[in-house]
Amino acid sequence: LTEVAKGGRAAPYAATRKIEPFYKGGRIQVSRDGKFMFCPCGSKVNVIDVETGALLHSLQQVTAIRLSPCPQVLVTGSRALLLRRWRWREPSLQLPQLCPPELRGPSLPGGCDSTIKVWDMVKHYCTHNLKGSSGVVHLVQFHPDISRLQLFSSSIDYKIRIWDLSSSRCVAALEGHFSAVTSLAFADGNSLLSSGRDKICMVWDLESRQSKRTVPVYETVEAAVLLPKEGDFSQLGVKNQGLHFVTAGSKGILRVWEAASGACVHSQAVPFALQEEPSERSLSQCQFVPARNELLTVSMEHNIVFYDAQSLQLRKQLAGYNEEVLDVKFLGPGDSHIVVATNSPQLKVFELATSHCQILYGHTETILALDVFRKGLMFVTCAKDRSVRLWRMGRAGRVTCVAQGLGHAHGVGAVACSRMKESFVVTSSQDCTIKIWNIPESLTSKAKAALISSPEPLHARVTERGHDKDINSVAVSPNDKLLATGSQDRLAKLWSCSDCSLLGVFSGHKRGIWCVQFSPVDQVLATSSADGTLKLWGLRDFSCLKTFEGHDASVLKIIFVSRGAQLLSSGSDGLLKLWTIKTNECVKTLDGHEDKIWGLHSNKKDDMVVTASSDSCITLWQDVTEIEEKEAQAKQEEQIMKEQELSNLLHEKRFLKALGLAISLDRPHTVLTVVKAILREPEGRRHLEENIVRLRKDQKEAVLAFLVTWNTNSRNCHEAQAVMETLLRHEAPDTLLQFSGIKSAVESLLPYTERHFQRLSRLLQASTFIEFMWHNMRLVVAEPTPEESEVQAGTPGSG
Repeated sequence: LTEVAKGGRAAPYAATRKIEPFYKGGRIQVSRDGKFMFCPCGSKVNVIDVETGALLHSLQQVTAIRLSPCPQVLVTGSRALLLRRWRWREPSLQLPQLCPPELRGPSLPGGCDSTIKVWDMVKHYCTHNLKGSSGVVHLVQFHPDISRLQLFSSSIDYKIRIWDLSSSRCVAALEGHFSAVTSLAFADGNSLLSSGRDKICMVWDLESRQSKRTVPVYETVEAAVLLPKEGDFSQLGVKNQGLHFVTAGSKGILRVWEAASGACVHSQAVPFALQEEPSERSLSQCQFVPARNELLTVSMEHNIVFYDAQSLQLRKQLAGYNEEVLDVKFLGPGDSHIVVATNSPQLKVFELATSHCQILYGHTETILALDVFRKGLMFVTCAKDRSVRLWRMGRAGRVTCVAQGLGHAHGVGAVACSRMKESFVVTSSQDCTIKIWNIPESLTSKAKAALISSPEPLHARVTERGHDKDINSVAVSPNDKLLATGSQDRLAKLWSCSDCSLLGVFSGHKRGIWCVQFSPVDQVLATSSADGTLKLWGLRDFSCLKTFEGHDASVLKIIFVSRGAQLLSSGSDGLLKLWTIKTNECVKTLDGHEDKIWGLHSNKKDDMVVTASSDSCITLWQDVTEIEEKEAQAKQEEQIMKEQELSNLLHEKRFLKALGLAISLDRPHTVLTVVKAILREPEGRRHLEENIVRLRKDQKEAVLAFLVTWNTNSRNCHEAQAVMETLLRHEAPDTLLQFSGIKSAVESLLPYTERHFQRLSRLLQASTFIEFMWHNMRLVVAEPTPEESEVQAGTPGSG
């Protein structure tokens, strides 16, 4: 057994990546090179790397954005009625404001006060204040020909106004739309394409300022994009050189139209049924990205999709917002993907390397749970629509639904896969029943060969009423012979997989059970409950072996990690706790979420964990035990080398380098040792003074912090006072005041210095008294009396 398996070492985890919401609505901008996106997210704008989906940085307090003609500059508007320019690659570097406080205008060139303001970006002043619009101005666009000095706008009166910037007057109002105008596109210098929510697109002649063509598109249009003149668009039904455009709107698909005939020449194929009314699949934005030769679309579900402009084939898809995440599992042979169940009928499969998101349609109501087979290619989902679906990932990473099972009377809330082979699935429902669904080998073979075009039916082999209340969790043992269930009735039960016969009941929790899990190495079942505890049960006698207490809220999920030696649990308070089974000790608490953690899963290598929460965030945790051990060993070796070098420097009496090295070690006692070594030398005070003066400012600040510690001990106060005397003598007061922590250092030095001074004063007084007594003591030699002299003379041998 390894040290981990013996329970002698914790397996700490560190968050290595977080998939969090980066777009919550608003106009998305793409950089000229097509590598970066600017996504509004509440009151901030996130800069996203398109290739990796990584969040680079954010700009705070922003309500609207627009890329400047200069590719490095971004213009933002805020609720503070200010326009700002940013070098977006360096978000900390803000360029001067476009409008000084005395010239504050609305949040953008088009604002809520029915005016349009034009700003000089070089000199930072307002050049035009255009009045005459009705209500909120929601659309503003310059004519691409700068020499014309024309500005086009639209407001809630459904008119398209043309403004002459040379005279600051409205020279024309194009009338034809009967609802809000959503986009403007210039075909050439004299043609304009407009789209609206009145389900039409219009082509305007800018010379006569009259409508040339009205194209009914039979859906609410949010964007119309002109196809470039260059390029082969034959796959989109383009057969001539006339004007063609793409519309995006309430139906959720892209359609290509020929302006001359008003006919739809191509409709995009999508994996869901089209709806006439606006829905979550409707498209809110569409724009052409020339650098990538792709079309970018944004759906009402905040999914950002890049399509090839010449074929409308999907190139990349990013999920801007995940809502509440209910479950998550690793997917793929090498755990290269994760499959996520959010608070919606769609599944999301993320490729971890690129953040590419594949959206899977099939369920009609919210997906509640999912589980993955051991090989990582097949997984199963269950939902409120009372169905269970079986999915398989192909070699190219494309996931398709291969089977579907119906039979539960209520929503299916828990599901578990067989562990040894892809042979069966177990589900539990709010109807308090358990169903075991067989997966025929023929189905597995056809799914592997990609021969299934539509989902095949699954049939339940066994149905059993298992509990009196909702069943929250179900698990299959590693040998596929047992299954366990946990319910709101506070009981966990053990069943036989062959006939679903009851084998035993685990009773002891005070509230409903949220999760059950089998140990991968022992005949043990783990349960977690709303009473905040985890329990381990023996499968032989159904007795409680251990109870883990430490959570302050409901424990929603548990898994075994570290080869079965530890438990990882997640709570409704957003905390993860790591428990060592042998000692019943919580060795680590991880704070990575702000709300309930519903999803918890570890990969096959047992060195990474993924969590998903109601805060819409998905966090990947890496087992950093080995990394930390290597870092600690390298640090220890470096310390030993530095200590040896310090000893050599002291032996060679190279005090300046020794002092600098001791300071770099950040060890006050080592610096004190060097100072004492210097003071022991002949003329030590002079050497100390010379070396202290030659230190850098940051080193002097460190020494000042150290001598505060030394000064608290009477044994080291002399060295501390010697260093302090040198600093006070050679540093000007103004220079000392600029030292970091000088105030707290002085406050700490004063009382101890006063105490040392009083102690020395008392010692001086005592020594002065002793000296006085010594000088006043006289040794008086007494002269002998006559009797003593006679006695001495009469003594034999005297004389």
